[in-house]
Order: sequence, then C-alpha cells, then structure tokens
Amino acid sequence: MAITTVRAKTLLKEKVLVETEARGHKVIVDEPENLGGTDKGMNPVELLLSALGACQAIVARTYAEKFDVDLQNFWVELEGDIDLDGFLGKSDVRPGFSEIRYTFHIETSASEEKVEAYKEFIENHCPVGDTIANPVDLASSKVVVEKTVQG
Repeated sequence: MAITTVRAKTLLKEKVLVETEARGHKVIVDEPENLGGTDKGMNPVELLLSALGACQAIVARTYAEKFDVDLQNFWVELEGDIDLDGFLGKSDVRPGFSEIRYTFHIETSASEEKVEAYKEFIENHCPVGDTIANPVDLASSKVVVEKTVQG
C-alpha cells in the first residue's frame, strides 16, 4: 500500500479553546481553568493519551481474530508524567511527557500465551504508539500571514 497523507486543521477560538477538524469530524480541545482555559474539552496532552489508547483499541479489534483471541471487552488505562514548568517557560525542562504508561484490560477466554503474543503485536502495530516512541520529522513548511484590513 502506498503512503497516505492524513490531514487535520485546527482553529484557535476564544482564550485557548481550539476546534480541530479532520474529514468533517470536529473535536474541541481546551485547557482547564488553572491553565487559562474554560475546561470545555480535553487538553492536547490528554488528547494524545486518548489517541494512543484509541489506536491500541482499534489494533486490538482489527487483529483479535488473527490471534484467535475472542475479544469480549478491551480498554486501556493511560497516564503520563509532564512537568508543566517546561510549557509555562518557568524552567529549562522538556515541555512534553517524560513517560507514558498504559495498562491493557483484555476480557477473553484465550490462553495467556495467545494474549501475550497479541499484546506485543498491538504494541508494535499501533501507528500512534510508533509515532510517540520513534523520532518523526516535524517540519514546518511555511507561514502564511493573513493581513487584517483596517477600516
């Protein structure tokens, strides 16, 4: 299969409320009040954790039959450590997560050996997990300055 380009658009609304859109689907992203937001949605790092868990869940559903796992239920609990002083410019620390941890909950009658192989496959085939775990070229191609008409 050829490389596929995935697109999304974000629009900054009032305060730090952001509306994101991809393929006609919208998500509201915001910060809690203590970080200048109105708490109308998940913040970007919560959304990142959610994207990882959702991706893992999709891989789990897609490949359960291949691993002979009768998937009755699947959920992921995720947490990450972040030093907000990096984001707030208070100290010279990394602004992103220093560690992300997750736990798969798999309800199945499959053997532990099958579930272990299945778990490893999920971890190794989740595009979001791969993107987080491995360096990716993050390229800003251009900036377009939209001039305001004064009148």
